[in-house]
Amino acid sequence: MESVREKLQIFVRRFGLLNAASCDNCCGEQVSMVQSHILFEVRRLQNPSMQQIADALGMDVTTFSRQAKTLEAKGLVSRRVSADDRRVSHLSLTAAGEDVLSRIDRYMADNIERIFSSMSAFEQETVIRSLGLLNDALATSGCCGVSQNNTVACCK
Repeated sequence: MESVREKLQIFVRRFGLLNAASCDNCCGEQVSMVQSHILFEVRRLQNPSMQQIADALGMDVTTFSRQAKTLEAKGLVSRRVSADDRRVSHLSLTAAGEDVLSRIDRYMADNIERIFSSMSAFEQETVIRSLGLLNDALATSGCCGVSQNNTVACCK
């Protein structure tokens, strides 16, 4: 019988989360998986500070800053210094960043639709509900590097 860990590892591999070129395949841009996550969080958090995004992704600020600079150089995000605190920078998506993220969204939606097409409506709802339960359990358990505020930290 497969262990939970084995099931999760197989899922990660099959879904392509370990595929370094997966984002190249989906949006036609040289955007890494990490950069894709950053773009997603910039949109989700709406005008976030760089620290907020780094915290949400469980990245140290130095690593995050390098990735943000790369995205800025590609014209996908813009950085604005806070009027309240000049030490704080906020990120927003540019039109090009919105376009790339839109292509990633379509690619992911198509993949999820293809995966779910072999399941009944009940099975689809069960998977979605189960993923929500798993995410909630991770957030409240404090294990696996996930803190109570849904941020990820490693090497505690």
